[in-house]
Amino acid sequence: MARSNSDTLIFPVSGMTCAACVHHVGAAIRAVPGVSDVSVNLATARATVNLDTIGAADPPLNDLVRAVADAGYRLDLDSSADAGSDHRSREERDLRRRMLVAMAGGIVLLLAGFPALPWTDGLLTRWWYAVALWVVATPIQLWAGWPFYVAGFAGLRRLQPNMHTLIALGTSVAYGYSVVVVLLMLIAPVGAFLPHGGHALHFDMAAIIIALILLGRWLEARALSRASDAIGRLLDLRPQTAHLVEQDGTIRDVPVAEVAVGHALAVRPGEQIPVDGEIIGGATDVNEAALTGESMPVEKFAGDAVMSGTLNGTGGFTMRATRVGEDTALAQVIRLVEEAQGSAAPVQRLADRVSAWFVPAVGLIAVAAAIIWLFVGPAPALSGEAWQYAMLTLVAVFIIACPCALGLATPTAIIVGVGKAAERGILIRSAAVLETAHRVRVVAVDKTGTLTTGRPTVTDVINAEGLQRAEVLVSAASVEQLSEHPIGRAVVERALDESWTLAVPADFKAHRGAGVTGRLGGRKVAVGNAYLMVDEGIEVDQGLSAVAGGMAKQGKTPMFVALDGRMLGVIGVADGVKPGTREAVNTLRGMGIRTVMLTGDRPEVAAAVASECGIDEYHAGMLPADKAETVGLMQSDGSVIAMVGDGINDAPALARADVSIAMGGGTDIARESSDITLMRDDLTGIAAALDLSRATMRTIRQNLFWAFFYNILLIPVAAGALYPVFASLGGVPGGLSFLFGDAGFLNPILAALAMAFSSVSVVSNSLRLRRASI
Repeated sequence: MARSNSDTLIFPVSGMTCAACVHHVGAAIRAVPGVSDVSVNLATARATVNLDTIGAADPPLNDLVRAVADAGYRLDLDSSADAGSDHRSREERDLRRRMLVAMAGGIVLLLAGFPALPWTDGLLTRWWYAVALWVVATPIQLWAGWPFYVAGFAGLRRLQPNMHTLIALGTSVAYGYSVVVVLLMLIAPVGAFLPHGGHALHFDMAAIIIALILLGRWLEARALSRASDAIGRLLDLRPQTAHLVEQDGTIRDVPVAEVAVGHALAVRPGEQIPVDGEIIGGATDVNEAALTGESMPVEKFAGDAVMSGTLNGTGGFTMRATRVGEDTALAQVIRLVEEAQGSAAPVQRLADRVSAWFVPAVGLIAVAAAIIWLFVGPAPALSGEAWQYAMLTLVAVFIIACPCALGLATPTAIIVGVGKAAERGILIRSAAVLETAHRVRVVAVDKTGTLTTGRPTVTDVINAEGLQRAEVLVSAASVEQLSEHPIGRAVVERALDESWTLAVPADFKAHRGAGVTGRLGGRKVAVGNAYLMVDEGIEVDQGLSAVAGGMAKQGKTPMFVALDGRMLGVIGVADGVKPGTREAVNTLRGMGIRTVMLTGDRPEVAAAVASECGIDEYHAGMLPADKAETVGLMQSDGSVIAMVGDGINDAPALARADVSIAMGGGTDIARESSDITLMRDDLTGIAAALDLSRATMRTIRQNLFWAFFYNILLIPVAAGALYPVFASLGGVPGGLSFLFGDAGFLNPILAALAMAFSSVSVVSNSLRLRRASI
């Protein structure tokens, strides 16, 4: 069991094979008191359970296990991500064993029951030979096919039939029919009940069907393991040991689980960094490709942050642990990818709705078709041959209509798409986000830290007449010490570079989109734009206003500084545009997506930056509420809007947008508000995320089309719809007799082969996303 947050539990679920299984497991869990909602994912074999009581200390675990068991499935409580991988491996091995036994026995039965072969001549009518075939067939039916009986009849008992029910009923009909024939052979002459004698035995059919379905399940399980490789690769990044630096300077190896915040650690060249931390000694280059998708190593020096799971280069260094365990960046990435891969996209609801009535409907079709051919088929009504045709039809419809492909169509594509995104350093919060993102037509972007580097530098410090430059810089820097904004940090760095001593501010307050205020020695300092000055009732000096206007025309951001309502001066800050920004905007334009810049900066600054980035539309002088309102206005014509930001002042607009995207270098509040997080501060990730969402949805549509088309086309064929066609043509052509016999009825073995192929083809189509160029 994994607990993703205070009111959500994630469990592995065993035994699910189709969309109907997903529906039944979800219904069973929803019926448990204390459960508010549940999302069940067939491809990941996981159930995400939301509880009514947030932070419930005693969730109804036993009730959940019992409810799922009653539905014919198994819910595992003690299963981490590693254990989940082991569970999938065990399931693959079990499927392989059962498949090999069924395949070997089925081939023996097929060869032993084929009348045209020389060694079967005269044997098929001997009772002892029939009993021998029965003995071979029984372990296949009751051991290799046992999982189908367990889950299938549990569903039938609850009046919720599923894929297992269809397989169990279909193979049981063929097996049971053959058992009746054997028993009749023991008590009566063969010719007294069936014209074809021993040839009426269909043990081989039941065995081969079980073998083919198990083969399909095994291939499907292997393909799903490949689809989930992204999680495995992330898990492999977790180091097992760390080099702990003791207070006396000695170094000893300890398990990573024993590392605590504040511990000093040594990292040697070529090693993976064990936890998140800050370098306190040494310098190196770090390969962060596993988390950010950036292939070029990043230089790191004392004071720089490093992340767990990234690879140290040629330099050795010491670091102080700042985040450990489940709080590390790698752990959070793994959790987000697991949750996204396990979530259900809205388009999946179509498959869930269909599966709720699909299996019962197929059962009725199969029984109706069997009854029809008993009376109006190619053989006399209720004759031995008529019973054979009815049985073949019943089995073929049961087997071919198993809705495996329908249940796998959406989740397999989601798994691969989310995993592919993670490899590129793009974290997608849920399947619903992936589905919405493919319809984005407008991308709204913040300026500072999103389009620009977010590492501005102070270019000008202009004091008011009669004041000293130092008073302007020190006052502003002292208050800005507590600011999260890059411009504030730039002011602080400039003051420290000039060796000024800064005071500790009191009553600090960040005014979203405007600036900051605080008290120094009881005197109130305001640092920010013209809006803040107006809010604080401070009159801006005309001379300083003209200076600020000149800075803005040069693409600089002017910040006014005031003390106790009196203007001290203005500080100019410049922030360069990120490399590749113009190319990213052009890529979005080529995808038919419009880029709009929203900034709190002055119109002159906004115009200069927009021109450099190739952005045609921008809105300047905006407060956080204005950004959110503008996003709402753009949504009013039905457009799907994505908002990209990295600061506190972007949070309202991020929350208002249809898809919110945060830059990895931004603030925690921006990332918490976002649907997609770009681990790398590179706008090309926006186009990549939206392009991947389009490719994923295209794959889902292909999968759903194939799943529906397969069932719509082949169920009538299995029900005998081609019999009148072939009858009007004078019989089945010789080349098609293996497929349709001598009257036009589909061979149930081919029905099993087609059903297995449909599931494998859907998973294989989803795996093509791994090769997508984004």
